Amino acid sequence: MNAAEDGREGAARDVPREVAGAAGYRSAFVRAGDGLRLHARVYGEAPDRALPVVCLPGLARNAEDFHALALRLSRDREAPRRVIALDYRGRGLSEHDRDWRRYDIAVEMQDVLAALAALDVPEAAFVGTSRGGLIIMALAATRPAILRAVVLNDIGPVIDAKGLIRIRGYVGKLPTPKSWAEAVDALKRLQGAQFPGLDAEGWLSLARGTWTERADGTLALAYDLALMKTLEQLDLEQSPPPLWPLFEGLAHAPVLAIRGAHSDLLAAETLAEMGRRHPRLETEEAAGEGHAPLLRGALAERIARFIAAAEAGGAPGRRDPPPAPTGGEPRMPQVR
Repeated sequence: MNAAEDGREGAARDVPREVAGAAGYRSAFVRAGDGLRLHARVYGEAPDRALPVVCLPGLARNAEDFHALALRLSRDREAPRRVIALDYRGRGLSEHDRDWRRYDIAVEMQDVLAALAALDVPEAAFVGTSRGGLIIMALAATRPAILRAVVLNDIGPVIDAKGLIRIRGYVGKLPTPKSWAEAVDALKRLQGAQFPGLDAEGWLSLARGTWTERADGTLALAYDLALMKTLEQLDLEQSPPPLWPLFEGLAHAPVLAIRGAHSDLLAAETLAEMGRRHPRLETEEAAGEGHAPLLRGALAERIARFIAAAEAGGAPGRRDPPPAPTGGEPRMPQVR
């Protein structure tokens, strides 16, 4: 049985105090197809009166990255939306997999589908940061009807190897800070060139999506260290093969593509080509930020307007989604 367990009840013992008592969302736990326990933050309440939104994070990130956006969408005065932000297996509050090889996009795509079935989400607007965007493209190839609108945050069909090399250099290798101030300082040293315009609140937000605070007050990485093994398998002497056929599977849905001005994973040339190939693609650049932009403030407002417009104009003129292919599940690179 794959029913959602409410974090306010029996599952609450597994939730840190700062999560269980936080305003604006509840924790829900579901079972993956192989029985692994997965966590999601749920903002707002069903039944949905507006199109729900599903948020998918990067490789070593988790639902925390979408907190500001989810609050904005779930508290919208005109159309409050249910927002579901997922922790992949081995990240956040989800259970770790004993086999690191299952930290794989095809497996995680099936986990997303299992979670949405348990939470009764037949279709939604999807927001995917980096790896989350690759999972969305995989969904377009297998379950296109579930995608009503798509936001791709600093990810596209062509992935720059330079960014992957940088990500591989720190995933699973970060220090254990003694305080949030130390955590912020560590990230500034590591990613200062990527985020020259980030303010103090933004750095703390990045830190809180990187480490988690234990009951005794100490900090620990918010993901399974075995994730580094998935990156060690990549040959980064050249960029991964392009994924244009998967991206073109999104042609039936409006897409907003966001690029960090300092991104080393999504090139400006790739973003331009995405616009030439997609009939309803909008773009937005995040000034002063790199990979991946924080979805807050003006970017959260931009996403809210995009989803509202997609919902309002989606019914009569919306293209029918293409049929799902009958071949094997897509294989794609493991990236943040």
